[in-house]
Amino acid sequence: MDSFLNDGPGLVLGAYSAAVNGKNLMDFTDLYAQDVHVYDAWGKFEYVGAEAWQAMAADWFGSLGNETVRVDFAGVRVLAGENVAMLSAAASFSAFSADGRKLRSLTNRMTMGLELRDSKWLIVHEHSSLPVDMETGRGIFGS
Repeated sequence: MDSFLNDGPGLVLGAYSAAVNGKNLMDFTDLYAQDVHVYDAWGKFEYVGAEAWQAMAADWFGSLGNETVRVDFAGVRVLAGENVAMLSAAASFSAFSADGRKLRSLTNRMTMGLELRDSKWLIVHEHSSLPVDMETGRGIFGS
């Protein structure tokens, strides 16, 4: 399974991190199938289709100005078949200033469903979530 994580759909996580860190909209969008369905923990409940998800990413990357974001995945679990795979992990997003100073960080849970299409693993479903404080109704961000 370790080689599968390094050679198979697990490569998507490294590509995701690199695309976010570089604010590379095309590399980010290319990770997703055209018919992707995303349940997000931020602002909007769901996005249907690559066009909607790309618009979200364009807004996100544009809002960062000269900041960069590093994404680290911990506790990665893979359940894979020949043409489909599920990845789950804790995804930590850390923002850095242009001079490399860490500004903020948060962690949420992420699950990705992938499908092998034309010899490429594509994200067909993504779900981000946070536990909720039942007294306040607010999400609990890990860090």
